[in-house]
Amino acid sequence: MLPQEIIIRKRDGGTLTPAEIRFMVEGLASGAITEGQVAAFAMATFLRGMSTDERVALTLAMRDSGTVLAWDLPGPVVDKHSTGGVGDNVSLVLAPALAACGAFVPMISGRGLGHTGGTLDKFDAIPGYRTQPDADTFRRVVAEVGCAVIGQTADIAPADRRLYAIRDVTGTVESIDLITASILSKKLAAGLDALVLDVKTGSGAFMATPHEARALAEALVEVATGAGCPTRALITDMNEPLASAAGNALEVANAARFLRGDEIDARLYDVAVALGAELLAATGLAPDTASGAQRIRNAFSTGAAAERFDRMVAALGGPADFLADFERHLRVAPTVAEIPANAEGFVAAIDTRALGLAVVEIGGGRRRASDPIDHSVGLELLLPLGASVEPDTPLARIHAADAHGLAAAEARIRQAYRIGPTAPAEAPLILGRIA
Repeated sequence: MLPQEIIIRKRDGGTLTPAEIRFMVEGLASGAITEGQVAAFAMATFLRGMSTDERVALTLAMRDSGTVLAWDLPGPVVDKHSTGGVGDNVSLVLAPALAACGAFVPMISGRGLGHTGGTLDKFDAIPGYRTQPDADTFRRVVAEVGCAVIGQTADIAPADRRLYAIRDVTGTVESIDLITASILSKKLAAGLDALVLDVKTGSGAFMATPHEARALAEALVEVATGAGCPTRALITDMNEPLASAAGNALEVANAARFLRGDEIDARLYDVAVALGAELLAATGLAPDTASGAQRIRNAFSTGAAAERFDRMVAALGGPADFLADFERHLRVAPTVAEIPANAEGFVAAIDTRALGLAVVEIGGGRRRASDPIDHSVGLELLLPLGASVEPDTPLARIHAADAHGLAAAEARIRQAYRIGPTAPAEAPLILGRIA
């Protein structure tokens, strides 16, 4: 086969065979196909699209470009994936809750880029925690604890890393075909029995409209199921932060308080329960989602999820007493200040993306993949939609490295919050379900 002939076929709107797609992906992984050819293939796919069969073939070929894990465990192997948001620390509380319910969760997560936070960056805020353990340690922790949250290793879907880097500089990131293959190739390489997806929509999501989110959710569910992994998706609201904190150490602290039962953000709780219920029902660990939801709630209320989280942190090199003494273990930013509303009324709207950019502005996120991160900075006590405010009511508390960062974050926060005379109508948190 010749790469240029395959590119021409897709450019002209043709349908590629599984063999042609596998040839392109193998060339991606080996370097046999040039960067220009990869860029042309990505653009042809972006403009012409792919059928479901092509999406499945692309996902499987990218999955098979590296190691595909296999497990021999006394329970189902499951995972969840979020398309990204602000204050989204669901993975920190859901993975141990699922483990407490009898599932095994080998969660291979990513780092943040743009305005959204990354699960891996949050765990990097825990001193000693190894987000890149060797394969034997990863397998052992999953088997013994029931969950392990780590980063993508070099041998997991290597074709995806090269394709994504080229998409990022060629204007083809938004292709649903390529997004679907990118997300699922890494998840399916983990050897899952079931997957649940949290596809976000709103001012803080990559898919700004419910229509865009539904299209992506349907593509992901259809392709993952076609590739042999039973998958469900929830479309959830991201017109305000999911938790009341945004920033790596602050989101870990928020999750620690959640697991200890000290303070629980209602939106975070509801999304975690709903996603966990889907996985327990899909794998037979619960007869239906209502029963699954109750099992997840019990894992939180009894402390079983907290116990699994502590064991996971210790097994991957973190402090053995992390939850008991998390405030001592997490780094604290040197400059902390509350930002008053300077107005009276109600929180009428939030530009959630602007809040995420505020965290990036003060060093808690990345403008480029190579940027270092200050895990201590971020925002907390973020006011939710509909909150009543007086002029001295804090919109948020900023944790910054210096006065310059504090001023930059304050400007973003004031830009993000709109105070109006009346509270907005309450919007549903879960906007749709795809199964």
